[in-house]
Amino acid sequence: MLIKRIIKSGFINFKRNGLISWASVIITTITLSVIVSIILLQAVVISSLTQIKDKVDVTIYFNVGASEDKIMALKSGIESLPEVESVSYTSAGDALDIFRARHEKDYPTIQALDEIGTNPLGGYLNIKAKEVSQYETIANFLKSDSTISTGAASIIDKVNYYQNKLVIDRLNAIIAGGQRIGFLVTLILIIISIIITFNTIRLKIFFSKEEIGVMRLVGASKMRVRGPFMIEGAIYGIVATAVTLLLFLPVTIWLGHNMTDFLGINLYHYYFSHLYTIFIVVLLSGVFLGMVSSLLAVRRYLNK
Repeated sequence: MLIKRIIKSGFINFKRNGLISWASVIITTITLSVIVSIILLQAVVISSLTQIKDKVDVTIYFNVGASEDKIMALKSGIESLPEVESVSYTSAGDALDIFRARHEKDYPTIQALDEIGTNPLGGYLNIKAKEVSQYETIANFLKSDSTISTGAASIIDKVNYYQNKLVIDRLNAIIAGGQRIGFLVTLILIIISIIITFNTIRLKIFFSKEEIGVMRLVGASKMRVRGPFMIEGAIYGIVATAVTLLLFLPVTIWLGHNMTDFLGINLYHYYFSHLYTIFIVVLLSGVFLGMVSSLLAVRRYLNK
C-alpha cells in the first residue's frame, strides 16, 4: 500500500506543479536530445571511419609468369594471419582486362598492348586488415622467413605498403585522435546536461521544502517523503523520452533525405533500424537522471 500511495502522490505532484513540472520535462528533453545527438553523431563518425578504412589496403604485385601454386600458397599464409580481414586475388589475365577497360579511350596505350602481343602484367593480391594499425604486422610477415620458405620472395615484384606507409600512419593517427576527441566531447556534453537537469529539479524541489518539513514533523518516514519526488522525477524522464523521440522523427527524415551524401549514412534508416536500442538507452537515462536528481535534492532537506 505504501508503494501505491507513493506512486499516486508522484502523479499528483506532477499535475499540481503544472508549469514547473513541464519546465523540468523540457530541460530533461534537452539532456536526452544531447544523448540522442551523440548516438547519431557516433554513427556518422563510425560510418566515415569505416569508409576511410575500406579505401586503405596493401597490394602485392607479382612478377610476370609467377607460379599460380606459389601465389596460392602465399595467399593461404596471409589469410591465416589474425590481423587479416580479407585477401582477394587478381590473375594476370584479369589484371590485363581491368587495365584495358580503364584505358579504353587511350588509343596509343591500347595499340601498344596489341603490338606487344603478350601480357606484360602480373597478377596481384589485395589485402585488407581488420584495423589500419595492423598493416605493418602484415608487411613484416611478408619479409619474414616463413614467407621466404614458401618461395614467395622469388615471385613478388613489389609490395605497395612502404609507398603508402606515410598515408597509413597518418590515417591511423587521425582515427585514434578522432576517437579520443569524440569520447571527450561526449563526456563533457553529458556532464553539462546532467548538471543543468539536476539544478532544475533541485530548484523545483526547493519550492516544496516547507511541504517536506511538515511531512517530517508529522512523522513521515524518509521513504514516504522522498518516494513521491523520485516517482515525479521518473515521470519527467518518461515524458521527456517520448518528446525526444518524436522530435527526432522529422529531424532524421530531413537529414536522411538531404544529407545522406554529405554524411555518408542515411540517418533516417539508422534511426528507425536502431529505434528500440535508442528508446531503451534514452528511457533508462531519463528515468535514472530524474530519480537520482530528485533523490539528491530531497536528501538535503531530509538531513536538516
